[in-house]
Amino acid sequence: MPINITMPALSPTMEEGNLAKWLVKEGDKVKSGDVIAEIETDKATMEVEAVDEGTVAKLVVPAGTEGVKVNALIAVLAADGEDVAAAAKGGNGAAAPAPAAKAEAPAAPSAPAAAPAAAPATAQPAKAEGGARVFSSPLARRLAKDAGIDLSTIAGSGPHGRVIKKDVEAAVSGGTAKATAAPAAGAAAPAAAPLAKGPSDEAVLKLFEPGSYELVPHDGMRKTIAKRLVESKQTIPHFYVSVDCELDALLALRAQLNAAAPEQGGKPVYKLSVNDMVIKALALALRDVPNANVSWTESNMVKHKHADVGVAVSIPGGLITPIVRQADLKSLSAISNEMKDLGQRAKDRKLKPEEYQGGTTAVSNMGMMGVKNFAAVVNPPHATILAIGAGEERVVVKNKQMVIANVMTVTLSTDHRAVDGALGAELLGAFKRYIENPMGMLV
Repeated sequence: MPINITMPALSPTMEEGNLAKWLVKEGDKVKSGDVIAEIETDKATMEVEAVDEGTVAKLVVPAGTEGVKVNALIAVLAADGEDVAAAAKGGNGAAAPAPAAKAEAPAAPSAPAAAPAAAPATAQPAKAEGGARVFSSPLARRLAKDAGIDLSTIAGSGPHGRVIKKDVEAAVSGGTAKATAAPAAGAAAPAAAPLAKGPSDEAVLKLFEPGSYELVPHDGMRKTIAKRLVESKQTIPHFYVSVDCELDALLALRAQLNAAAPEQGGKPVYKLSVNDMVIKALALALRDVPNANVSWTESNMVKHKHADVGVAVSIPGGLITPIVRQADLKSLSAISNEMKDLGQRAKDRKLKPEEYQGGTTAVSNMGMMGVKNFAAVVNPPHATILAIGAGEERVVVKNKQMVIANVMTVTLSTDHRAVDGALGAELLGAFKRYIENPMGMLV
């Protein structure tokens, strides 16, 4: 019978996407793992892989179509030995969203607190015992959930060891899979409070003279940013702590390290920025103050074992926060090179969901724009975000003498439910020590 390919959920928060490009045409044969399409989400362009083998019988949704809902039918495959024309006709009646996504995309990390309730359950990646992520296709996750089995006990045969449909079916028929733990009786997710909406077009436009403006529709990225910021301000009690940090020692060390960088192909293998050293200092501060390296849930305080630092990157139309994983364990040169790669791919919208979702804290640096100080909005599931102002020469008092020093103001925004004032001050004090005594970041 025809095999329906539906719009996959490329991240836990995805509700719709744009079908940017088909990489196959009707009549092409495909096999499991072949890249068949490119899907644009609000912040990235992702490749979609086929799960099943067969012949492309019909491309239901044309390339360039915007706003395709998750699980909506986008193409039909004819199984091996099946008549292609008959399969194309058989898929016509399946235009309604199918319950199982038949296209496979890279698994994404667990949804942040801002994930909408409408996100399908099949978009959630499985977790192995101990918290390790199990890579699996949306269809495999649904089948495993329906069968009540634990994906972490199944060996994957898909690309990069991903668990796919046939692996789950083999485990079910062979009786080798372990059952998942049953949810607590009577447990139910609390209903999410509706978020406040902005003023209607009519309410705003009547205030302005006709013809004195133009309307620019919101794209997916701007809608997502608006939704998350509204939720953050409505649900997170923000608390702010500021401190001034002297930069002279850091700037001197940075110059020494860059001068000592070995060359490869006529170029230095790294070039450190102040922002790279800020990322490292914040990661080490969270290591030193582990009670601040947390996320808040209604039932638990999630204490993280490593500092995964998100870094706000401005891209056309909005903002994205790629994450430097385990920044507390990485060298300054590794952080620098990783950020250059992440920053460039962020601007090209080529980041994978797991590269910008999650994290334990974030840095927002507007110092290079001349901003002296500001307060950033906490991005759930983070409990903190550090706003970095410009480094500038200021008159400071040392040993009762006025001297000139390079100083920057930083402001820590915290989720007061998880990080209170004293704990936030302790974290900011640890950060200040690393910035003003930067040799500590090298040992």
